[in-house]
Amino acid sequence: MTDREWQTKLLSADVHHTLCTETNEAPPGLTLESTEERDAFTVSRTLSDGIERVVYSPRRRAYQTPLLLQHGMWHGAWCWAPWQALFAEWGWESHAFSLPGHGTSLVQRPIAQCTLDYYLYFLKAEVQRLSRPPVLMGHSMGGALTQWYLKYVGDLPAAVLVASWLSHDLSGHSPLHALMRDPWGFLLMARSGTATPLIRTARRAAEMFITAGALLSPEALHANLGPESRLVILQHHAPFWSPPPRVNAPLLWLAAEKDTLISAQGAARAAAFYKATFVLVKDTGHDVMLEESSASTANTVHEWLTERDIP
Repeated sequence: MTDREWQTKLLSADVHHTLCTETNEAPPGLTLESTEERDAFTVSRTLSDGIERVVYSPRRRAYQTPLLLQHGMWHGAWCWAPWQALFAEWGWESHAFSLPGHGTSLVQRPIAQCTLDYYLYFLKAEVQRLSRPPVLMGHSMGGALTQWYLKYVGDLPAAVLVASWLSHDLSGHSPLHALMRDPWGFLLMARSGTATPLIRTARRAAEMFITAGALLSPEALHANLGPESRLVILQHHAPFWSPPPRVNAPLLWLAAEKDTLISAQGAARAAAFYKATFVLVKDTGHDVMLEESSASTANTVHEWLTERDIP
């Protein structure tokens, strides 16, 4: 089978079949566990069945509905830490996890063969682990996985899309726009079969994800990033993807004004398509949770959730 043939096969996989097939091939059991006590909450970190999980548990829990946090391309559970601390102080229990091959989660399938339906299997498994259906927050590709979950798995109490891929495609920009931003990176991506070359230096990563004054330096950000599949970029488009015609869950769509990856105008159109509440976060880059405005944006989410009487 040629490279093009196996890529087409992976991209065209039956999503329902993927979700019904045991996909986690990591050795079972707990291999790492640590707990950190802070004034208002406890942080637990585990590596179990190959998956890294970070849970912030408030000492005084004000809400019974947990928050489940889904990271995007190249990232891991680590990117949610600023928000997890804030939400714990406000009484929310939050769960962040890393997809296989991200953060400290074990590599299972070769990264070049990872697809959105493959990642969706692990997101579905995390939802099922929780005691009750969560509010799902998805950043970037994690926002796409949130939309895939709502289409292929089922409803949720609410969902928050953070600098998310759009309803009908990834960014709202033309392919030429993306190519001109980093032509050498796209050439390396085509040769390597993965999207990893797009974050090949700290400067490139910072240009994509953050602005001046971010909570992490370009070097610290780059050190945390990891490899990523190229196939996921291709899969969130027709003919492999179409959005669900109706979503019952209340949706909040956060777009970043200075996002170099996702068009703010495209995000506004996508939010309108889903009848979501749309908020444009001023002077903020793609990694909304890691920007200088992180705390005020988290508070916007918190207020939106409380206004909807999420228990």
